[in-house]
Parts: sequence; structure tokens; C-alpha cells
Amino acid sequence: MIRTSWTQAASIEETLALWAASLREIKKRIRPLFGQERVAKNAGLFLEGLLGDEQRKTGWMRAEAAGDPGPWRQQAILGRRDWDADALRDIVRDYVIEHLADDDAVLVIDETGFLKQGKASCGVARQYTGSAGKITNCQIGVFAAYVSCHGHAFIDRALYLPKEWTDDPDRLKAAYVPADTGFATKPMSFGLQY
Repeated sequence: MIRTSWTQAASIEETLALWAASLREIKKRIRPLFGQERVAKNAGLFLEGLLGDEQRKTGWMRAEAAGDPGPWRQQAILGRRDWDADALRDIVRDYVIEHLADDDAVLVIDETGFLKQGKASCGVARQYTGSAGKITNCQIGVFAAYVSCHGHAFIDRALYLPKEWTDDPDRLKAAYVPADTGFATKPMSFGLQY
């Protein structure tokens, strides 16, 4: 549906209708990930909030946009509910391929740093991040984007674990990292060979 809006001239109303239909389709596809209807509804509201026009997407701002009295429902979607993030990734990837597929498409791997205080957050270490332009305490996220002449979208993600993490079984266990996790370079986080 999105592809149609990019390949044909359309009025603003037609484009908005296509986007609304696409959002409904995505909500329908992700519904099986959530055990209860109210949780699925909150996930849909969370998604709508991410697509909203607020400059900053804080829990309070997302909650306000969803009509909630506070951020608790929005935060519960992220951290206090059981749902399969890998299954969501697969749904998004399939949707992207359906709508953006092209023989000349490329996969772009990029990383970004998330500045952190302390040392308990999974993967945090003193390492280089372009977001700070220096070596600093941070986590590194590695992201894969599918890019074609029809558009682009993120289709995968991985948290990079520095060697000092993968060499410390107790630290991995404390952060709930699977015991069989070993060190991998950033491209290898996705099983890519270079």
C-alpha cells in the first residue's frame, strides 16, 4: 500500500488514507504478538504515538497523545509485557519486503551509540561512538536497513557486546544474556561475512 502512494501522484487526502490503511494493516499483523486485546490496543496506540508530530517521544508525551492519564500503559508495552521482539522484527521485515522489494535493493548496516552512566546496562563499556565523537561510556546498537528505489526501512537490530562482556559469564548472567552468547564483530552480529 505504501508503495502505491510513492509511485503515483496523489492528493494529501489520498496519501493520508493510504497511510491510515497501512497502519491498520500493521496493527492487524502485530495483533497475534499480544495475548490480550487491551494490550494489543495499547501497542497500537504506542505505534501511533511514535508516528505523531511531537519533537520528543517521551513516555508522558506518548501517553498524552494516546489519551492516557500517565505513561504506565505505554511503558508496560516496552518493559513489562511478554511479547516476542524477534517475531515483531520478522513481521516488519516481511512487510518491508512486500512493499519495497527491488532487485537492486541493498542492505545497509550501521551503528549508533547510546550514552550511559554506570556499568550495569547490558553491553555498556568505554568504546567509541560517533554520537559523541569520542570514546565514552555507552552501548552500541547495530541496525540493518533495507534500501531500495521505493524507500527504506529498518529490518533488524542487535546490541553489540564488547569482548569484555562476552568474556565474563557472571556479567552476562546478571544481564540475562543467553549463556551461549559469544563475541561477534558488529557485522557478524547479523551473521554477515565480510
